Amino acid sequence: MRYFLVQAIYNLLLPLVLLAGLPRFLIKGVQRGGLALNFGQRLGFYRAELREKLLARDDHHWIHAVSVGEVLVAVKIIRALRERSPDISIVLSTTTATGYRIACAEAGGDTIVIHNPVDLPFVVGRAIRLIRPVRLVLVEAEVWPNLVRRAHRAGALVILANARLSSRSECRFRRFCWFTEPVFRQLDRVCVTFDVDVPRWENLGVPRHRIVRTGSVKFDEDEAARPEEKIAELRDWLAGHGVTAERPLLLAAATHSGEEALIGRAYRELLTDFPALAYVAVPRHAERARSVAAQLAEAGLRPVFRVPVPGLDEEGGNTPGEGKDPPTCLVANTTGELRAWNHLASVVVIGKSLLGRGGQNPVEAVVAGRPVVTGPNMGNFDAIMASLVRNHGVFQLGSADELTESLRQLFAKPAEGEIAAKRGRAAIASHRGSAARTAEAILDTRRWESPQTEA
Repeated sequence: MRYFLVQAIYNLLLPLVLLAGLPRFLIKGVQRGGLALNFGQRLGFYRAELREKLLARDDHHWIHAVSVGEVLVAVKIIRALRERSPDISIVLSTTTATGYRIACAEAGGDTIVIHNPVDLPFVVGRAIRLIRPVRLVLVEAEVWPNLVRRAHRAGALVILANARLSSRSECRFRRFCWFTEPVFRQLDRVCVTFDVDVPRWENLGVPRHRIVRTGSVKFDEDEAARPEEKIAELRDWLAGHGVTAERPLLLAAATHSGEEALIGRAYRELLTDFPALAYVAVPRHAERARSVAAQLAEAGLRPVFRVPVPGLDEEGGNTPGEGKDPPTCLVANTTGELRAWNHLASVVVIGKSLLGRGGQNPVEAVVAGRPVVTGPNMGNFDAIMASLVRNHGVFQLGSADELTESLRQLFAKPAEGEIAAKRGRAAIASHRGSAARTAEAILDTRRWESPQTEA
């Protein structure tokens, strides 16, 4: 009774929430592009060709990943699934236009890529009847009540993969446990990333025998799998702007508003001691190019963009200028290149950790064997950060004011950075093979209804 009441309240409130968020959705769609692309799919309408593909089989594994980060996790899981079951049929859905583009490029030709339907009962019902999944795999935190309920009613197993739950999120869910617990109890299996996550999900109502620790797929990085072609392409681009392989390079990774300029001011101070130092900023959202340009100019830097920004050419924003005053900041206003950039850096500063909240993923930089500096705000990655800090594999600042001096020490004593990088890679070794373990949990045919059937 409680579950149906929660569903009723949710379905009454969701249309209001969607209407309130529509202006922001439209603005983001215009900024990032792809607003009209397959818009009907968000409402459960599909073209005839796509319908034929979906109706060709009735054993689809539907994987949902909201945006770029989750899509890249999903791609690793898909590859692991195909290694175990080459004939498996996979439907990959994503919410954002950028995520859709990455999914189409990375998921493989046999994967059917769609936009995720809005979580309204009649929309989700239409999609479920067409896709007819045998399993619904939700990546990280995408637990949509109507999607979960309709999938269950259709006989599909519902699995949360690479389940993400910070201590802050746990507290928030527990505060509203009367509403959230009935939904989380619908999950057949929860694949968690750390041991600390097991009691957190138990506290939210998931039975212990349905929880399995697989490790973090996001941190399951193959050290040998370097994106060599992309690295070479970026190295050529750097060389075209006077940044040769011998020059040290400061990388600002996945930065949020204000951080490009904050790190840029530190960079200007460092030039006194390290005149050959180069600075590359990779904003988390490429569409922020104009804002980034303005903020860097205020910080006394001259931005040079990897992808030309219309209207900035006449201001010198797209082509290298003469002289070294003001210093140049190279801006990678692109999507999907950060992994390669990590391999070219001398030191990596993690974005959203200095001025934002929660931080961005530090592991790709650690796997690349680079010294990593973060600000104090890394709550989204508290478990992996605890391991990295405990093993002295990362440099976490107490405040943004410490940034310049910390970077000065790393560039002055590179051997210390190399030692920390080796320790960091050792700290995340336990997550290797996480994609394979997750694939095994997904393909397990049991419903895990009792402790006797625990995997």
